Amino acid sequence: MPRLAHVSQSDRIRPIASRQNPIVQEFRELARKRKSDETRMLIDGWHLLLEARQAGVAIERVAFTRDLLETAHTALVANELAESGVEVFEASSTVMEALSPVRTPTGVVAIGRRDVAALDMAFKGVPQLVLAALDIQDPGNLGAMIRAADAAGATGVVACGASADPFGWKALRGSMGSAFRLPIARADLETTMRVARAARVRLVAAVPRFGQPLFETDLRTPTAFLVGTEGAGLPLGLLQQMDETVTIPMRPPVESLNVAVAAALLFYEAMRQRSRI
Repeated sequence: MPRLAHVSQSDRIRPIASRQNPIVQEFRELARKRKSDETRMLIDGWHLLLEARQAGVAIERVAFTRDLLETAHTALVANELAESGVEVFEASSTVMEALSPVRTPTGVVAIGRRDVAALDMAFKGVPQLVLAALDIQDPGNLGAMIRAADAAGATGVVACGASADPFGWKALRGSMGSAFRLPIARADLETTMRVARAARVRLVAAVPRFGQPLFETDLRTPTAFLVGTEGAGLPLGLLQQMDETVTIPMRPPVESLNVAVAAALLFYEAMRQRSRI
C-alpha cells in the first residue's frame, strides 16, 4: 500500500529510528513509575488516545507505527495533533516495541498530562455515589473497578492507602477511558472519611460475610462504598467506624469474589435502586 504523501512528507511528523532515542527512554521511564504525584501519564492504545482527546486531556507526545500512518483516518488524526502543537512521531514496529509497555503493541502510544482532582471534588456530584478503594494494589483490578463505577453512574473515586496509581498505564487500560471522565483523587483513608462525613455521605463497607445483604440495603441516599483487598479484607476497627456494612449474597462453597466483580455488583445495585426514584 503506498504511503500517504501528506503524512510522509510532513515536517510536523518526525521519525524515530533508534530504540536508544531519548524520546523512547522517556516513554519507558514513565511506564516504569509505580506511583507518583507527577501529572504525566502513559496512554497506550488507539481507543484510550481517542477517549483522552474527547475528555480534554492535554496530549504532549504521541507515536504511531508506520503501518498505522498509512491509513487515512490515523493520518488525519496525526496531522490534527501535530497542527495543535503535539509532538508526533513515526516509529518502526521495532521502535514501537520499545515505546509501548505491552507485549503486543497496538501501534500508538502517547504521553498526556492530567489535572489532579482535589479530594472534595470526588464528593461533589449529587446524589453522591463514590468508590473509595483501599489497598487495591493490582492496577488492572483498580482500572476495572473505575470502569464499572463509571458505567453505573459513580460521581467520584478515591484511591486510598497502598492502592495502585489510577493513572498508571495498566490501570488506564483497565478503566478503558473512565479514568478520564471521573474526578479521581488520592488520599489517606482518615481524610477521605472526614470529607465524606462533612459532605453527609454515608460510608458503606463491603465485607464478605455478616453484613447487611446487598439487595436489602437502601442505596438511594448519598453513599461512598469502601472496598478493600480480597486477601486481608478490612480491619475490624475500621468496620466499626462505618455507617453500614454490606455483603453480596453468595452460594456456598464460594466465599469471595474478585474485587472488581464485587465493586461492579455494588454500583449496579445502587444504580438499579436510584433509577426507580
